[in-house]
Amino acid sequence: MNYDEFLKTKIEQFKPCGFDCNPSNENLFDFQRAIVKIALKRGKSALFLDTGLGKTICQLSWAYEVYKHTGKNVLILAPLAVSVQTKREGEKFGIDVNICRTQEDVKEGINITNYEMLEHFNADEFIGIVLDESSILKSFSGKTTKALIDKFRATEYKLACSATPAPNDYEELGNHSEFLGVMTRTEMLATYFVHDGGNTSKWRLKGHAEEQFWHWVSSWASVMKTPEDIGYNGDKYKLPALNVQVVKVAGETKRGKLIPSVVTDLQDRREARKESLSKRVSKCAELIKANNMENCLIWCDFNDEGNALEKAIPNAVQVAGSDTNEHKEKSLLGFSTGDIKFLVSKPKIAGFGMNWQNCNNIIFCGISDSYEKYYQAIRRCYRFGQTKEVNVYIVISTRELPVYNNILEKGRLADEMNKKMVEIASKYLEDEIKNTTRMTDEYDAETKMKLPEWEEMK
Repeated sequence: MNYDEFLKTKIEQFKPCGFDCNPSNENLFDFQRAIVKIALKRGKSALFLDTGLGKTICQLSWAYEVYKHTGKNVLILAPLAVSVQTKREGEKFGIDVNICRTQEDVKEGINITNYEMLEHFNADEFIGIVLDESSILKSFSGKTTKALIDKFRATEYKLACSATPAPNDYEELGNHSEFLGVMTRTEMLATYFVHDGGNTSKWRLKGHAEEQFWHWVSSWASVMKTPEDIGYNGDKYKLPALNVQVVKVAGETKRGKLIPSVVTDLQDRREARKESLSKRVSKCAELIKANNMENCLIWCDFNDEGNALEKAIPNAVQVAGSDTNEHKEKSLLGFSTGDIKFLVSKPKIAGFGMNWQNCNNIIFCGISDSYEKYYQAIRRCYRFGQTKEVNVYIVISTRELPVYNNILEKGRLADEMNKKMVEIASKYLEDEIKNTTRMTDEYDAETKMKLPEWEEMK
């Protein structure tokens, strides 16, 4: 053993604890079948697949095979309204999914409920747990994240499904690792990271540990932006054009100044949005009318914006945080079916999990500094299955242009880091797929077999 080989033995690797299985669902694409097979073999795994790559059929196939292998029940936790959407998808794929709100509603097989109902279930009654849109581990409060980790600590089979995580958001990766029982977040940070200067809330990878870190991640997670990342054909996942247009409205001029000043801090941002609210709302309604939109998804960040948009846009339905779960679910699903044409909501409420390829018009009535919310909000419509060009309008005041420029810069950095992350992690995933794929040679017998004389005499 040379020194390089010795160092490789020191790299932390997750040890599989699942079972060998060739997923039986015929609706799986080849790359989906490969990653589900690996997830089943690992037993505890994450699927970091970009939006539209089929996380729903992957998690349902995984849950079905776990149930079939063990004969015990599996629970899926999902955002509000996604439960019904998943059940409908299951029907298309020939997999029965039972929607439940409490432990008493559980049936044999695969069960699904909303994260809000978590306290009403007994984790000991399930052999497997699936977190749909598992980035919720980050967006939830620390208390709820801890509750998920603690509640399912002893669960034998675990699957966490999310779009490709922000590669510089190591807290999200650490929470996934801890939920799956691979390594605690604290251990992960101590092993691969250092504090970034004097700010103890920010971490950066140790210079020499980047490839080892992503190698470790790839031992328990499948990371992919397109099937091409792991050697499969990705032609079906080439999307139509995405047209982004910034629509500016005049910013307010402060007393004593001739021209509006641009925002420089959080207080300025809030003032600028408040000042331009009526102009932005009017412009949003004008865009819908001028472009003869048949339907449109309108995003906002504040209650005043949502209420004003609902009044200004004919037949618009708003989903707000204070609404009942019944109204939220009915409205989100109504937009999916086309019964609701104009939906107004916040990215933090409806920006994760829903599939709205039936809509190709998106309006942001203002924009925040969160690139993740911006990306996910667009990807509700701009995803696999979308057949039309998607038009995105970002309505902001001239004072708020630095906020949009900040989003553009974050997007550029995210693309660069995602490319590097996927390049390293998918290399190991592709190798694992090749190692778990049964290789066969076609045999075409051209010579007739002749039995020996002693065999013929029997």
